[in-house]
Amino acid sequence: MPHRYTFPMAERLKSRKQIDFLFRSAKSFSVFPLRVFYRWEGSAAARVGVGAPKRHFKRAVDRNRIKRLLREGYRLQKEALPGLHAFIIYTGKELPTQAEIMDKIGVILKKLRDLQP
Repeated sequence: MPHRYTFPMAERLKSRKQIDFLFRSAKSFSVFPLRVFYRWEGSAAARVGVGAPKRHFKRAVDRNRIKRLLREGYRLQKEALPGLHAFIIYTGKELPTQAEIMDKIGVILKKLRDLQP
C-alpha cells in the first residue's frame, strides 16, 4: 500500500487547552530558525501544531505563508511517532524558502525519533 501524505484534522494540535498544557509541561529544543516544544502522551496518535510570531511578521499573509510551509514540510516527511504532541514555532526574522523549511523539519523529525521513549 503506498504511503499517503496527508495531515488530517485528527493530527492537528488545535485545542487551546492542549496547547497551553504543552507549553507549560513540555521539553523543547531549537533547530534555527525553528523551535519545537514536545511531549510524549502515551500511545495516542501524533498531534502537531505550528505558529509564526506577529512580532516579526506584521502581515497576516506572511504569517499564514510560514504556517503553510511548516505544515507542508511536516506532512511530506512525517513518520509514525505515536504519542507525540508537538508545537513548531518559526523564530527567524526573514521569510523562509520551502527548501529551507523542508530541510529543518527533516532535522527536527530525526531528532524527535531519537528522543522517542
